[in-house]
Amino acid sequence: MQVSEAAQKKFTLEEVVEFTDLIAEKLDSAIDKVDNINHKTHVLSVNASIEAAHAGTFGRPFGIVAANMSELSDETIKITELMRKDIKEIIEVGNLIKSQSKEYRGNRLAELALVNIDLIDRNLYERTADVRWWASGSSVVNGLTKKTKESSEFTSQRLAAILQAYTVYYDLVLADAEGNIVANGNPEYSSVNTNVANAKWFTRAIRTKSGNEFGFEPVHRSPLVNNNLAIIYSSAVRENGNRKGKIMGVLGVIFKWESLSQTIINHTPIDEDEKKHTRICIVDNDGLILADSEGKMLKETLQFDKKTSLFGEKKNYIFTEYAGMPCCMGHALSPGFENYSTGWHSLIIQKLANHKSKFFLFMILKTTF
Repeated sequence: MQVSEAAQKKFTLEEVVEFTDLIAEKLDSAIDKVDNINHKTHVLSVNASIEAAHAGTFGRPFGIVAANMSELSDETIKITELMRKDIKEIIEVGNLIKSQSKEYRGNRLAELALVNIDLIDRNLYERTADVRWWASGSSVVNGLTKKTKESSEFTSQRLAAILQAYTVYYDLVLADAEGNIVANGNPEYSSVNTNVANAKWFTRAIRTKSGNEFGFEPVHRSPLVNNNLAIIYSSAVRENGNRKGKIMGVLGVIFKWESLSQTIINHTPIDEDEKKHTRICIVDNDGLILADSEGKMLKETLQFDKKTSLFGEKKNYIFTEYAGMPCCMGHALSPGFENYSTGWHSLIIQKLANHKSKFFLFMILKTTF
C-alpha cells in the first residue's frame, strides 16, 4: 500500500484519533526498545569502567570512553522520559478530539434528523388543509346531495381537475355515509362502488364533530391505489358545506407517501462515502419503519438498546450497538407545525469505523514507518 493511497482516502475524526493512537503505540514500543538498548549500554559502560580501573594507567583511555558512554546513557534516559511525556500528551489530546468528535457527530446527525421530520410535518400539514377545504366545495357536497349518475360523474371530473394541479396525490375519493365510494378523480383506479366503511380514514372522519377536524390513516399499502404506499387524510362532507352541518359522507385524499419521504431521505445532506454506512429512516412510536434509505418500509421494526430513552426526548443522540455494529444514532421527534404533528421519529443510524478501517490505518502506519 502506497502513502499516496492514504492521501486519497477521506478519514473521519474518529479514524484520525485511531491513527494517533496507533502512532503513540508505535512510538511507545520504539522507546521501549531504546530503553532496552540503553540499559545494555549502561551495563557495558559499568563493566568497562571496572576493567579500566583494573588496568590502571593503561586503562585510562577505556575509562574515558566508559565515562562518555555513561553520560550518553543518562542523556538518553532524559530524552526517552520527555518522549514518554509527549506521548502521554498526544494521547490526552487524542482523547479530547475523540470526545469532541463524538459530540459533533451525534449533534450533526440529530440536527439532520430534525430537518427531515420537520419537512415531513410541514408537508403533511398542507394535506390536512387540502382535504378540509375541498370537502366543503359545492361539487363535492352536490355529489352526495343529488345522488345521481350525472352528479357523481361531474364530481369525479372536478376531483380529476384538482388532481391535475395537485400531483402529490394518487387519487381523491368521495364516499357516502355508508362508506360506498360514489366518485373518484383518477380513472386509473376504479374504486367507485367500493365500500370503505371499515377503513380507518373513513371511520375517523365520520366521528369528527366539525369541519375543522379531519381523519387520518397512517402509512399503509392502500387497495384503493393498487397497494401503493399511501397516507389518507379525510374530512366529513356536511350539508350545504356548513362546518357544523349533518354529515353526508367523507372525502379522502390519498397521498403519495413514498414520493415525499424517499425524496427527503435521498436528499439528506450526507456525502456519498458516509451514505455507504448510514441508514436514514422515519419510524412510528413502536419503531415500525415508515420510510427508509434501505427500502424496508413496513417490513421491519427497529429494536435496539436505549430505544425508550432515545424516543423519550425531542432531539438527542446515543452511541449503541445496532445490527452487531457500534453505531451513532441521531434522533428527532416530530416537532409539529401549526398544531399538527405526525408524532413520528426521525432516525439517522451511522456505523462507526470497523475493523477494516483500523486495518487500513495500520497498513498506512506500517508503510510510513
